[in-house]
Amino acid sequence: QLQFTEFGGGLVQPGGSLRLSCVASKVSLDTYAVGWFRLGPGKEREGVSCISSRNGDTWYQDSVKGRFTISRDDAKNTAYLQMNDLQPDDTALYYCAAQPWTCDMAYEFGSWGQGTQVAVAS
Repeated sequence: QLQFTEFGGGLVQPGGSLRLSCVASKVSLDTYAVGWFRLGPGKEREGVSCISSRNGDTWYQDSVKGRFTISRDDAKNTAYLQMNDLQPDDTALYYCAAQPWTCDMAYEFGSWGQGTQVAVAS
């Protein structure tokens, strides 16, 4: 069964950058779409970005467009989320999860990781 471990969270100042990694184990990642999600304080979990397998089509939540970039390296069984110009509203626990082949945010994701904490503060 596919399992994920997330890395790369931390504390940054507004305007700073972080790169999150989502490492898959037990199963090859190349037939899965990978989504990044976040759970902020007092908020519901929300989808942030997703990247499909094969063609690499991507989706972004409106609030992160132009600031975040999702990518994947199937040879390393890893997906990434480059986050630039971070703002306090980006503070959250960031998770990755998967669904077969193509991103569809209306459908269920599985194989949730434990998350990595991102905090943006002066």
